[in-house]
Amino acid sequence: GCEAPSSTHSATAWATDGVHSGIHMRVGILGGTGAMGGLFGSYMARSGHDVVLVDVNRDAVARANSPGVRIDDKDGTTTTRMLATLDPSSVAVVDAVIVFVKCYHTENAVRAALPMIGDNTVVLSLQNGWGNGALIADIVGPERAAVGLTYHSATALGPGHIKHTGTGKTLLGRIDGSVSERVGQIAEALNDAGIAAEATTDVLREVWSKLALNVCTLPTAAVLRFTSDALIADAHVRELMRELLAEAIAVANAQGIPLDFDERWGTITDVLTRAVGGKPSM
Repeated sequence: GCEAPSSTHSATAWATDGVHSGIHMRVGILGGTGAMGGLFGSYMARSGHDVVLVDVNRDAVARANSPGVRIDDKDGTTTTRMLATLDPSSVAVVDAVIVFVKCYHTENAVRAALPMIGDNTVVLSLQNGWGNGALIADIVGPERAAVGLTYHSATALGPGHIKHTGTGKTLLGRIDGSVSERVGQIAEALNDAGIAAEATTDVLREVWSKLALNVCTLPTAAVLRFTSDALIADAHVRELMRELLAEAIAVANAQGIPLDFDERWGTITDVLTRAVGGKPSM
């Protein structure tokens, strides 16, 4: 459920922390103070986009408003002050809503965010898993729904404190396999913010590609309590992950999604090797 804002900031006033050089967007992020939401929000706010973080974590919302979301990465530490709220109904209509909540919170989060969604708003899921796009389309209409994935990785160290553990590409497109003007603008805005992004008509295959990675890595990490780099360091776990990957690819291929084992395994090992100390999301 949603609660009243914990800050005196008006959620219809936009926080811009940076100088923007290209397209300007108003962006709402659901799950905005979590690891990925806070990461993307910080990057976009620092490049001058108008960002509001929506979350149910009162402590993290307060921290985002002041002193700001702290990001630790290999280059050091940055703190970005952003507008954050517990109450999505207090937010004006935005150009894009990016969904980063856990899959099982998707329906409640998107329904609560309906006051933020106008005729031209795109609701983009960058969540792990399968089925979020169809659920969002049922709520906001297929013309407003988009799906995607990111190979950035991050871990929440505390309320409003995030460790950026790995970088990679971000891909997005409409659920019908097309690329609308607004989806292209979101990709442009992410690129402007320093997040390498591409709008693609092949987004469903890309989502399945990420799903194959998650099938291998998330349950194994959860059961074994391994960080990402520990998974790839153990020969027995590597063999288990290869067997899981083969199974996932068989399912994808049976549904007409063309995935290749060698390509996926190469990407998986690269992602895990680079995400040193990363705690997979499951």
